[in-house]
Amino acid sequence: MSDYVVEMLHITKDFPGVKANDDITLQLKKGEIHALLGENGAGKSTLMSVLFGLYQPDGGHIKIRAKEVKINNPNDANALGIGMVHQHFKLVEVFTVLDNIILGAEPAKAGFIQRSDAKKRLEKISKQYGLRVEPDALIEDISVGMQQRVEILKMLYRENEILIFDEPTAVLTPQEIEELMVIMRNFAKEGKSILFITHKLNEIMAVADRCTVLRKGCLVGTVEVKNITKEQLSKMMVGRDINFTVKKKQIGKGNKILEVKHLTIASRLHKNNAVKDVSFDVYGGEIVCIAGIDGNGQTELGYGIIGLEKAASGDIVFKGKTITKSAIKKRETEGLSHIPEDRHKYGLILDYSLEENLVLARYRQKDFQKGGFIRFKNIRTYAKKLIENYDIRCGQGAVTKVRSMSGGNQQKAIVAREIDKQPDLLLAVQPTRGLDVGAIEYIHERLVEVRDSGRAVLLISLELDEVMNVPDRILVMYEGEIVAELTPEQTTVEEMGLYMSGVKRQPRFRKATEGLR
Repeated sequence: MSDYVVEMLHITKDFPGVKANDDITLQLKKGEIHALLGENGAGKSTLMSVLFGLYQPDGGHIKIRAKEVKINNPNDANALGIGMVHQHFKLVEVFTVLDNIILGAEPAKAGFIQRSDAKKRLEKISKQYGLRVEPDALIEDISVGMQQRVEILKMLYRENEILIFDEPTAVLTPQEIEELMVIMRNFAKEGKSILFITHKLNEIMAVADRCTVLRKGCLVGTVEVKNITKEQLSKMMVGRDINFTVKKKQIGKGNKILEVKHLTIASRLHKNNAVKDVSFDVYGGEIVCIAGIDGNGQTELGYGIIGLEKAASGDIVFKGKTITKSAIKKRETEGLSHIPEDRHKYGLILDYSLEENLVLARYRQKDFQKGGFIRFKNIRTYAKKLIENYDIRCGQGAVTKVRSMSGGNQQKAIVAREIDKQPDLLLAVQPTRGLDVGAIEYIHERLVEVRDSGRAVLLISLELDEVMNVPDRILVMYEGEIVAELTPEQTTVEEMGLYMSGVKRQPRFRKATEGLR
């Protein structure tokens, strides 16, 4: 009898212009947490999509519990006890949370869906695993982090025994990540087997038993995590040493670029305001980071600054001009760039080519059009430059459909486009979400270059390593308000956690409601 519950043997998968998987063998033991590590575009998600029946392999075969199987679709995978938490959510936006979780597995009686029974079961699972959701909320109205929880609960609801987690922590807070690590360990203790795709080396070191490393579609090797270091793993992944410390030179503050004055923004989900009487400044030559647990108003604050949400009150002043009611295009024309939190909804047109996405909002400029006609040759040349400079992996070059690219490379395309605009203020919301350590190192260097050129960066991040390493100043948000201003060199993760959870508040940041007394 085999020790393995899953054996993917000599798997090959080709796409136009790229061999995504090249003779890869991966074996998963019962009760094991097995990490799958690799750069963006290394073939990790493709390999797991083959196991889940989303793709058919061009070579090799799969064994489940020592029996060779053919997995034609996700229904076959579910029948074999395989569940998958997808990196790019497989959710119906106009359905409720509950409807998405039970979709395809609806409890029915006499032809009628038993919603109350399903809701009770969901609430039990949600409470058991600490994954709180609002069952009646529409997917289109909830945060990215909440959508990720729905994906996880879909799998838990189906009681799968072989669990695939494809970048499950990419949009979770540090606290939620810790909770998920506990959940995964408990799953393993229960005898469930887990394949865990992640770019975060700390997570692998904390939770995985073994790790398989891929590079450019090929197998580098499988190692016991207890016998290897984080630095060795990163070198296996990218083929070179990685610098985990962000280097910044000392420069003086420049002119005031952004001034947010008593800004209040309503919440889409609740009666309470998402952003409450928030005021702060950002100067040229600095990186200011908005930190906090997800759902405390950071997303809405970013939306308000770029123009995706209307201000209920207060003002936004950009380079001395009030832009509170300005259109998004006007703000971008004035020198404001935006790396969005949700790259699919606000960052890309997935069925456009890479080159078309790289000139979104710029195609009217004289370099890219003349007399109302698009200058396609210039766009192609420009796209090739960004693809090379930012190492965007794309099977067919500039004409690659963005939908076919890996999530990390989609993110690189957005970062390349927004930074290359040479903005006066770069609003970067989770800019390294889903990126591998090599790409993270590169993006951080680019953010520092923006700052060192005398321009300003407003960074909104849930990644504690990023929060502590990249900015010059940290503003902590809790329940829609700024509760502290910190400098990375003079604070600790533990202290910041107290502000993020609302336990502490600096005296000069009084509650917004106090002014009404």
